[in-house]
Amino acid sequence: MKLTREKFLKLSAGAATLATVPVLGGLSACSSASEPKPVRSVPVSSQGKGPKRGVSIFSYQGEFGVSMTLEDCFMDMYDMGAEGLEILANGHIPNYPEPTDEWVDSWFNLLNKYNIIPVEYGHWVDSRRNQGRELTSKESYDMIVRDIKLANKLGFKIGRTKLGVIDEILTPVSNWREFIEMALPVAEEYDFKMCPEIHMPTLLKSKMVDDYVDFIEKTGTKNFGLNVDFGVFAKRSGGMSMPGVSGEVSQPEDIIPLLPYVYCCHAKFTNMSDDLIETTIPYDRIIQILKDNDWDGYLLSEYEGRNKDVPGYASDQIRRQHVMMKRYLGEV
Repeated sequence: MKLTREKFLKLSAGAATLATVPVLGGLSACSSASEPKPVRSVPVSSQGKGPKRGVSIFSYQGEFGVSMTLEDCFMDMYDMGAEGLEILANGHIPNYPEPTDEWVDSWFNLLNKYNIIPVEYGHWVDSRRNQGRELTSKESYDMIVRDIKLANKLGFKIGRTKLGVIDEILTPVSNWREFIEMALPVAEEYDFKMCPEIHMPTLLKSKMVDDYVDFIEKTGTKNFGLNVDFGVFAKRSGGMSMPGVSGEVSQPEDIIPLLPYVYCCHAKFTNMSDDLIETTIPYDRIIQILKDNDWDGYLLSEYEGRNKDVPGYASDQIRRQHVMMKRYLGEV
């Protein structure tokens, strides 16, 4: 069953954000000459306190730049009432890390036109960019500072700060504490939170996560935290086998002691059923825990299922997920 726009609107009846917007064709890489120069400000959230819905543009990776423009993605998000946005800096910003002023103006024009809030800026400390050696702490620091400044320029307050890893269980490079601590004053100056992603096969109850929490508590920083990817709660397929990786999964309750440090979540999903249930991840339990613990942040849809390059398929799956999340969040 394809979740058409008409069916989606019926399922989501009552959501004020689902008003129809005028469809403008073409790629919005630059503002047209007839459009006024936008003010570089971001919209204000209309979803209030608590868990809020958004989308990672990564979800459209099979179509972005092929059959969908950035504006197409924004229109799709607006149509389903998803206001929070994640981009991947090196994949979604033309001429990264030095976008043109025209593109930046276009970016803010789109944010305000579709009431989209820039939530999380995906960036990397590319520790293996030089063959034969890892980046020094100063090189890593310079890379982070460059991205903090660009993220700030585009209105982002949170970064999915991917650290270089050394093994299959995503253990970060040994000098991560040094260069992150070096970057803390800059992050504080720009009101930016650096958040490594806790991603499968890492467990929420693990030495890695304990080390991150220990760093936060010892430094007392509010500018370093966590992004929890819901893939950590996913049922593992029987065929999954990697050296050094167990088949164990985290339980939704494992996130509770971490919530003070969790500034954003990747609402990972791979399979939405026809009755609008994610079949591999216990979303009902996860969202109830977030609500019960007064967690205030964005759930950014990250579709990693099949048929990502089939036009409209990812959009259909994201719509299904948002109907499910609206139900669990009590929006309908």
